[in-house]
Amino acid sequence: MANALTEGMFKTNLAEFITGRVNGSYKPGADGSSVLTLPELLGAGPGGVGGNYGTTAGYDSLSAVLMSNLKKNGVKMAASIVIIPMVANVAKKVLRKPVLLPANRLLKSTGLDVKLG
Repeated sequence: MANALTEGMFKTNLAEFITGRVNGSYKPGADGSSVLTLPELLGAGPGGVGGNYGTTAGYDSLSAVLMSNLKKNGVKMAASIVIIPMVANVAKKVLRKPVLLPANRLLKSTGLDVKLG
């Protein structure tokens, strides 16, 4: 769900957002687009603290970039936040008897008292 939020708001996945390595290269703020990373927001790169805000894409503030990203990706982000937990709950209920209960018994018999699901 955290990945869905970062993709919706910052136009990058969670790992790229935290590390600042977008498409394999570390250039925070150098892209001048609506892709924002944590190092860029903290002042790494040419944009200074707060980032480059995608000035080459016509944005003038961080809030403008975030609003644009939310308008483009908001429906997908909201659907992911709602659907992922629902699918996880259904899968947990469906797989409980045939998979999870025997796996729990097997783990307990080996001395590992870890509950799956």
